Amino acid sequence: MAATRRSSRLSSQAAKAQEPEAMPPPPPPSRPAAKRKAPSGAASPGPTTPVKKRRAPIPAPPPLTPTPSAVGIIAEPAAKMGKAPNAFVNRLAHPEASNATLLSPETSRVVAQRQADAVSPSKAPAKRTTTDNLLKVACDYLISVDERMRPLVEKNHCRIFSPEGLAEQIDPFESLASGIISQQVSGAAAKSIKAKFVSLFDESRFPHPSEVAACSIERLRTAGLSQRKAEYVKGLAEKFCNGDLSAELLRDAPYEEVFERLIAVRGLGKWSVEMFACFGLKRMDVFSVGDLGVQRGMAAFVGRDVAKLKAKGGGKWKYMSEKDMEEIASKFAPYRSVFMWYMWRVEETDISTME
Repeated sequence: MAATRRSSRLSSQAAKAQEPEAMPPPPPPSRPAAKRKAPSGAASPGPTTPVKKRRAPIPAPPPLTPTPSAVGIIAEPAAKMGKAPNAFVNRLAHPEASNATLLSPETSRVVAQRQADAVSPSKAPAKRTTTDNLLKVACDYLISVDERMRPLVEKNHCRIFSPEGLAEQIDPFESLASGIISQQVSGAAAKSIKAKFVSLFDESRFPHPSEVAACSIERLRTAGLSQRKAEYVKGLAEKFCNGDLSAELLRDAPYEEVFERLIAVRGLGKWSVEMFACFGLKRMDVFSVGDLGVQRGMAAFVGRDVAKLKAKGGGKWKYMSEKDMEEIASKFAPYRSVFMWYMWRVEETDISTME
């Protein structure tokens, strides 16, 4: 009996050995691990952001600077188009006086000036400075002070102080009002507004101060003037009407008095007055330390690499300090206006050969 059970067990084990081995069951699909909750009181980490490579900041370009071309509207009369050129008149000139041919704003007549030929030969100096030779006298002096001025003078003709430039008739009220109109707008916009302003009165000429003073602010604004500019132009007209300003005063008074009278007018800043004195009154000894173009030109003139100069703190560009500018320019008095004009032209002229 026992032998029979043993034989049956052995036969069963042999049969199992001959059966193929069963494949293991496939593993269950994996599930994403559950996020663990942060313990209470612990700050949860924020989403991570890929770190971006920092690029070097691009330096801002220097601000646009008023130049002789930008202030052309100051010395450009409204009735210039189609008008015959003014005849050259050889007049006495002086580096410390106004040398422009000025018009009376209220009558549009030329303010009488003494002609060179009218001076008695016995009272005339041995070498007279006239409107005919004023520019040459000034340029010769600049070169005598610094030989580096020679290529600037030889390449660039300074028309505003030439005989033809001094023959242009300048209405001081028109020049100053045009300067106010052109503030903070493009040259094209300034010309458009000026044309509309003139058309409010008489299109054949610029309005007289009395006409503008009698005009309402609302009507002046229809020409495209802002409220403030309309007030400034009207206030300027009133100054000419009440005698605070006149062509005679602007011609004969010392520059210090002219500057104080003009800077007291609302809407006329230091730069505007300096540009009018230079381009409008044709004064020979005006110098503006606040003009970025002059500042940049002077830095290049003394040998600085202006391309490598960057804005100082607060984004204010400074190619040269006012103190240095005044110190250098002082050597060229009483012809600093001409020196200033040539500083606008430095980067257009190769002066390296004179260093």
